[in-house]
Amino acid sequence: MKEAIRFTTIALIIVALIVCTAIWPAWGFSIMAAAIIILGIYDIVQKKHSITRNFPVLGHMRFLLELIGPELHQYFVESDTDGKPIDKNHRSYIYERAKKEKENHPFGTELDVTQQGYAWMEHSIYPTKKLDQAPRVTIGGPDCKHPYSASLFNISAMSYGALSSNAVMALNKGAKAGNFFHDTGEGGISDYHRKGGDLVYEIGTGYFGCRTEDGNFSAEKYEKVAAYPEVKMIEIKISQGAKPGHGGVLPAAKNTEEIAEIRGVKPHTDVLSPPGHSAFDSPEGLLKWIQQLRDLSNGKPIGFKLCIGNKKEFIDICEAMKATGIKPDFITVDGAEGGTGAAPIDFSNYVGMPWEKALVFVVDTLRKYDLKKDIKIITATKIFTAFDIFRALCLGADLCNSARGMMLALGCIQALKCNTNQCPTGVTSNDPKFMRGLVVEDKWKRVRNYHEEILKDFLELFAAAGCSNLEELNRSLIHKKVGEEIVSYDSIYPETVRI
Repeated sequence: MKEAIRFTTIALIIVALIVCTAIWPAWGFSIMAAAIIILGIYDIVQKKHSITRNFPVLGHMRFLLELIGPELHQYFVESDTDGKPIDKNHRSYIYERAKKEKENHPFGTELDVTQQGYAWMEHSIYPTKKLDQAPRVTIGGPDCKHPYSASLFNISAMSYGALSSNAVMALNKGAKAGNFFHDTGEGGISDYHRKGGDLVYEIGTGYFGCRTEDGNFSAEKYEKVAAYPEVKMIEIKISQGAKPGHGGVLPAAKNTEEIAEIRGVKPHTDVLSPPGHSAFDSPEGLLKWIQQLRDLSNGKPIGFKLCIGNKKEFIDICEAMKATGIKPDFITVDGAEGGTGAAPIDFSNYVGMPWEKALVFVVDTLRKYDLKKDIKIITATKIFTAFDIFRALCLGADLCNSARGMMLALGCIQALKCNTNQCPTGVTSNDPKFMRGLVVEDKWKRVRNYHEEILKDFLELFAAAGCSNLEELNRSLIHKKVGEEIVSYDSIYPETVRI
């Protein structure tokens, strides 16, 4: 932010000098020369920046180029397939479906089909008739009184605060129009979430929305929030893929008076959720809390989200399920590649199990303990296309969520400024001058369109594979390049034997 102000000031001075030179040539050149000399002297005597101290005036170009580096890379350097974290082809895929524009790609694949890890699906020479609408998945185990019929594709957890109020409203209205759910993220439920769309209320380690003054869980506040008719399910956030073991981060620049009131914290301060929960500290404690949350919500589906780290800890939870008889209604599996508005880079890069391995591990462990039949698996990490959904369901997931995909549908351009409150499209900025660019009545339609079109694409893949019901999806339908061989996922991840 300081660099942006700095270069804006320099740019305005340059413009003013050019105008002066055009009007009064003699005076203009003199003023310009004097300004350059003064800047040069300042650069030489200042001690903060080595570059400008050694290269006065010219050294400012380095900071200017660094400031606009992400834009230069995105628009002039990266190809259609190598952009990070989301490449141009995937961004275009989402934009086109959100706007209901062209859906076809010319001239063939741009992917290197000989590359390690390249994955593809089997098709049948006897394709089935395309279904008129995508199947839905019922979430709710034996102890659930209010099962929920969920779409195969939904909005993943993103808090108000991490997103702007306009973004939250557009997402929720899109969810209502498309009949899919909107996960609130751990930041609590705001009025912007309550625009008619189904909600999954996420409870993180900060207990926002159901928090005591000292930051612990409040059963009384939770019971009130869980009773909202829009709240269809409750999700305990144990860990998040992009920063497992760290807790949420809301920078002070984005923590407004309104957001602070919703969360029950002090405004204009960094809000750091604890790394772990105070409501439980063992597998049995987690399951007892799940039962408490289910009872207090009058039997709504309760689940938890996690990124796998220590495998034994998840195995311990499964063994506790068998011992106590208490089970969650769903588990959301996040991968280390997951997105976030703000996280320490070491946590984003080096903590947590990658998505594919994590999803397979959770599914197979539940099957091993004969628990999968009562627990639905939701997965969320880089789910952008119909093939992503198809692959996830073949690996054992029951339905998918997407966060960054939905952000792109809203108009996100991957400016990588989510943590600065300077998002140019107003998706992740609470600054009114940026938020005004996100017009809710236009953008909610794009969210609905993206959901609608990606499921149409999924049904085409589903029919091409020769499938007519979701139970037919399995790991043998997906193949992957491993070494010099092409192997099916059921060879890489063989069927687990039940205990």
